[in-house]
Amino acid sequence: MILGICGNIGAGKSSLTALMEEHLGFRGVYEAVDESPFLQDFYSDMKRWAFHSQLFFLIKRFDFLKRVNTEGAVILQDRTIYEDVEIFARNLHLMGYIDSRDWKLYLDTYKTLSDHLNRPTGLIYVKCSVPVLLKRIKKRGREFESDIKLEYISRLNELYDNWIDETTFCRKLIIDGDKYDFMESIEDRADVLHLISRFTAELMAGVQSRLFTR
Repeated sequence: MILGICGNIGAGKSSLTALMEEHLGFRGVYEAVDESPFLQDFYSDMKRWAFHSQLFFLIKRFDFLKRVNTEGAVILQDRTIYEDVEIFARNLHLMGYIDSRDWKLYLDTYKTLSDHLNRPTGLIYVKCSVPVLLKRIKKRGREFESDIKLEYISRLNELYDNWIDETTFCRKLIIDGDKYDFMESIEDRADVLHLISRFTAELMAGVQSRLFTR
């Protein structure tokens, strides 16, 4: 099965994915940040590069979902294709960085691809406040993220909360990223891994039950 690891920039998705790989034996597939030829330019000039950057990530995530083999494995997807569409690209359109013509083309591309998607069995959302996100972004020290604006992160957070509330296609586990600092605290890490282990066991039982009753 596929688990989507969701959360805003700086929430700790990649760190959580790595912890789940190490301690739970799952297989992680990470966001193609280092592969993007547009990301650094995007943070320098969002209006110029927003459409190109979002289209790149949309195609990369569809390519993963098209090729992934989940037989006998739990696959962790570091950010889902739905977040690209409903949060990041939508936010850039609302901010005027993706115009209406390009937004329509982007949505048409997504709708064409979505007919062939393998949906995740569950979502794990790392929910953080804006101050915590900004603190973690600063701490990890990616140069191209150094000028991220408070307004940008805040708008993404609002869209994330709305999307999680409205998502009904699978079960969800919400991790309080302010309460649980799983990157720094051994105790918090153990608590979060326990929550995830219980959640994935319940999902697996549901998958097996559906297979048994076919």
